Amino acid sequence: MISIKHVSKFYGSFQVLSDCSTEVRKGEVIVVCGPSGSGKSTLIKCVNGLEPFQQGEIVVDSVSVGDPETNLNKLRARLGMVFQNFELFPHMRVMENLVIAQIKVLGRSRDDAVHKGMALLDRVGLRAQAEKFPGQLSGGQQQRVAIARALAMDPICMLFDEPTSALDPEMINEVLDVMVELAQEGMTMMVVTHEMGFARNVADRVIFMDLGRIVEDDKKEEFFDTPRSERAQQFLAKILSH
Repeated sequence: MISIKHVSKFYGSFQVLSDCSTEVRKGEVIVVCGPSGSGKSTLIKCVNGLEPFQQGEIVVDSVSVGDPETNLNKLRARLGMVFQNFELFPHMRVMENLVIAQIKVLGRSRDDAVHKGMALLDRVGLRAQAEKFPGQLSGGQQQRVAIARALAMDPICMLFDEPTSALDPEMINEVLDVMVELAQEGMTMMVVTHEMGFARNVADRVIFMDLGRIVEDDKKEEFFDTPRSERAQQFLAKILSH
């Protein structure tokens, strides 16, 4: 589904990604973790062209992301992206947030888009909030709306960029529960997160990054039980000790 080969990215002379390579197969759930500033959010944004990269190749479902001929808007319509800070349209009601891209990008009729949106709000437990504005919802509710909005486009893959890091602790599980359901249904997912419980329960593989490099890319059991690099051992010792 996703092939990342020898990708490097620079901000001026500063290298933020260095020779990153990995693959995501259909139906896999990949968790990308690592310390702050390790390049994990940048890597996932490169997958759908939100961040340009200078070296290497990323191919999503046979489409080359870095090819100047590629229609990135068309590609992004097939990749659901959920951001750290929700990125909902604050001046639009919840339902309008769900239907606008369906109508403008996918060409669905308003009735079909509303029907799809309501089914997805049911799925994330927010049907009763359809006519509210995002600012009237809790952070956890807003993030569930953002997930529903991404799913409304019938994506082939879901990309999550630290989806729970802006949430109060009691709201985290309501978002993770939706993500666990998606994984169990076979959705291909690439998730940047520090939620190691989620990684243990749901991930097929864990990618550990440090200083812009992929240091480890292993099945979750191997990563948690026998991390090979000293850097990953240090990271797990800190994050799992509380």
